[in-house]
Amino acid sequence: MKTRLVRIGNSRGVRLPKPLIEQAGLTEEVEIEVHGNTIIIAARKSRRSGWAEAAQRLRTEDVDPVLNAPTPTRFDETEWQ
Repeated sequence: MKTRLVRIGNSRGVRLPKPLIEQAGLTEEVEIEVHGNTIIIAARKSRRSGWAEAAQRLRTEDVDPVLNAPTPTRFDETEWQ
């Protein structure tokens, strides 16, 4: 699809047709990246996107990389008083 850049103050913008916005699942906030001479506009991911799946995967693999093995201290060797 061919379009033109429009002036918006000192900036420029692109008008996106409603069907493209709906097809891409875009909302009020989007992510914009530049790769070479290409600008990518993508739907903004929620901050915790994928956390539930990652936690489930760790549970099924019985691995918890966040928790390290306990490190013994001098308090483990002597009784507290």
